[in-house]
Amino acid sequence: MSLAKPAVLPKNPNFSSGPCAKRPGWSLEGLKDAPLGRSHRAKVGKAKLKLAIDLTREVLQVPETYRIGIVPASDTGAVEMAMWSLLGPRGVEALAWESFGEGWVTDIVKQLKLKDARVVKAAYGDIPDLSSVNFDHDVIFTWNGTTSGVRVPNAGWIPADRKGLTIADATSAAFAQRLDWPKLDVATFSWQKALGGEGAHGVLILSPRAVERLQTYAPPWPLPKIFRLTQGGKLIEGIFEGETINTPSMLCVEDYIDALNWGKSIGGLDALIARADANAKTLADWVAKSAWAGFLARAEPIRSNTSVCLKVVDPAIVALTAEAQAAFAKKLAALVEKEKAGYDIGAYRDAPPGLRIWCGATVEAADVAALTQWLDWAFSSAKAELSIV
Repeated sequence: MSLAKPAVLPKNPNFSSGPCAKRPGWSLEGLKDAPLGRSHRAKVGKAKLKLAIDLTREVLQVPETYRIGIVPASDTGAVEMAMWSLLGPRGVEALAWESFGEGWVTDIVKQLKLKDARVVKAAYGDIPDLSSVNFDHDVIFTWNGTTSGVRVPNAGWIPADRKGLTIADATSAAFAQRLDWPKLDVATFSWQKALGGEGAHGVLILSPRAVERLQTYAPPWPLPKIFRLTQGGKLIEGIFEGETINTPSMLCVEDYIDALNWGKSIGGLDALIARADANAKTLADWVAKSAWAGFLARAEPIRSNTSVCLKVVDPAIVALTAEAQAAFAKKLAALVEKEKAGYDIGAYRDAPPGLRIWCGATVEAADVAALTQWLDWAFSSAKAELSIV
């Protein structure tokens, strides 16, 4: 017999892992100062872009010696720009434990075709042996695996005296997990994930060591215009002052500024991290009592507080074929969505069957709590349809 439908819906049922929920209290009125119809190269356009960069530095607590640039093509564009511009002079360690990390491996092995490349993999739910990483090489990794819900526990595994560069895809970690800047030479994110901003733009953050590499190394392959960070062996400083490589959406930039100002208003990075932690704890407290739901991430220290991935552990469902388990997980998400209790909570297409629930700072803990009641209802309803105990 299935449970009765819960009485309370989440006030905001948006739990997508990207684009993520808008900040609490968001409205189009907050974007009224966007310089629409104006050139991004005009004084007003460059001032807005520079403000977005300055607020990013302030809220994320990025050191003054690091450069911050707004780049094309979301986080993917930022990571690709870093790889194609920086990799080559040293060996590369490519870490992968979910689909986005696998994508960077493909670039390194099949596109750039780097000869001295070592791929270090782990299955979904696990993380590679971080102690095995060779930091004489450049190292690329995802700080938080968006599609597996597995994050690095900290940056203690990265030595301060490393010879290679560290490149961190931090798109689902920024503004929710504390990035250890002295341990990172490149960090990337897209504000559509981090703070619920509108899509298509990425942020690229470079340490002085990364800038030095850019100015002393010329890749042997052709670089598309949107990847070029130097001219005549010198860094194009304008990119890091608001002169973007291609045309940005000033409406999206205004939306990002709005989200950053909200982050400042509630207490900055500490408050944003605390909100994500509280959301993830609400989900974890429910999982601890659940007879059917478990975390995909097998160990608590590597469990994400943003892109939380769940699996069905009920023995009757686990006994089904892989195809039937996948169909059951999709049924759960569809039932919840049909009731307008939670949108976009299905697992990523390349991940094991299950659910993925965004718990970043723009989500409210009360909405997460309400969602869990609907998850229990959906599970009981879907299982009842199968007529199994």
